[in-house]
Amino acid sequence: MTEFDFLHDTAGGEPIRIPEIGLDLRVRLSGRRNDGQLTVIETVHAAGSGLPLHRHPETEIHCITGGSFLFEVDGKRFDASMGDLVCIPGGAEHRFLNVTDGPASQLVLIMPGLDAAGFFTEFAGVMRGGTADPAVLSTFEEYWGFELLGPAIRPD
Repeated sequence: MTEFDFLHDTAGGEPIRIPEIGLDLRVRLSGRRNDGQLTVIETVHAAGSGLPLHRHPETEIHCITGGSFLFEVDGKRFDASMGDLVCIPGGAEHRFLNVTDGPASQLVLIMPGLDAAGFFTEFAGVMRGGTADPAVLSTFEEYWGFELLGPAIRPD
């Protein structure tokens, strides 16, 4: 069993920004601190923004800390609001959208852990201009075990 080292994170420093998808995030616990068992990120999504349809092997646990989101997991749509917890199993196709008029936030646990700073910094490069560059996307998907499957969800 992996043990975790003591950590007191004060959320200082600049967030990773991906304006093309309205996302700011901070890595609160890197998987490098616990032999890759767990990564924790804090996200803020601009009004009307969300992640495109995608799939990856890691399990994600989303705790909604502000606002409301429309989620789609393996084709099932549902609303999640502040205080709700959403567990997305590894391999599930998923996407979500901030459906509030202002920023909405989440605390996301990712298991097993990954280099979230590296992943999201590279993802920002893939999404430059708002759509994925196919040449860059292919290399990104292969390296990270990530599949971009479609656009962000729409509330209709």
